[in-house]
Amino acid sequence: MEATITEAQLEKEFQQKIDSGIVIEPKDWMPERYRKQLIRMMSQHAHSEVVGMLPEGNWITRAPSLDRKAILLAKVQDEAGHGLYIYSATETLGIDRAEMMEQLHTGKAKYSSIFNYPTQNWADIGAIGWLVDGAAIINQTALAKCSYGPYSRAMIRICKEENFHNKQGYQILAYLMRGTKEQQEMAQDAMNRWWWPSLMMFGPSDANSPNSAELMRWKVKLHSNDDLRQRFIDRTVPQAEAIGLTIPDDKLRWNPDTRHYDWGEINWDEFYAVISGNGPCNHERMSARVGAHEKGRWVREAAAAYAQKHLN
Repeated sequence: MEATITEAQLEKEFQQKIDSGIVIEPKDWMPERYRKQLIRMMSQHAHSEVVGMLPEGNWITRAPSLDRKAILLAKVQDEAGHGLYIYSATETLGIDRAEMMEQLHTGKAKYSSIFNYPTQNWADIGAIGWLVDGAAIINQTALAKCSYGPYSRAMIRICKEENFHNKQGYQILAYLMRGTKEQQEMAQDAMNRWWWPSLMMFGPSDANSPNSAELMRWKVKLHSNDDLRQRFIDRTVPQAEAIGLTIPDDKLRWNPDTRHYDWGEINWDEFYAVISGNGPCNHERMSARVGAHEKGRWVREAAAAYAQKHLN
């Protein structure tokens, strides 16, 4: 008589695969908790890419030159593509894209807190490309080696494109820092406003992160929030110094013993307020996203009708 494999045995075998570095594919058995954690994390990532188009799209018509306009258009288009890659990867876990959209629009699903801050001038576009996309690269490079195959493979192309975005943002600020006194002040003002929200992108401190330990056990995350944050700081401070920008942290110091930068305390009250829906642009971002979704309903319905006609 064939022995029945218990849930505990399946979970043990699953963890052994993870520990051995075997990539999990959609048809493989996985714990329900693993699936739900991936859906939460991946849909949040996809939502962030799509909502992240809004603060930059705000400056397409006001870019200072035709070249800058074309570059920014391409960048915003890339972000839309990143969202689509990750939505498609998330659907392999058995959730429908319409359900993910509903979760975003009703506030059940989150997106990165950074996109609830306003873009006040052109230097902000540089700060987003350099700081925000720079933070994303630190996180996504690790995700390209995560345990879930569709997610890790999506990250490979996304990381390549994000590197271009990062260089584009840094170039904008470097040019401004070689410009007039007013342009230099504009660049420094953007740095002052985007530095701390960029550090918040990595999520709560390790001591207060409810999901990190589990995700690291399953190798969805390979590094802790604070470790990734430290990598970003160590990489970014010399870049800022190279173009004359000052990091707005009076506790920032190079520590020769640890070979890392020490840095000040993040305003976690602000972080939790923003992710709870009380940031400067939360309502504006959701209103724009829901409005665009409703205006595009006829396109989705027409495409579905066309597909159905040809399937029949």
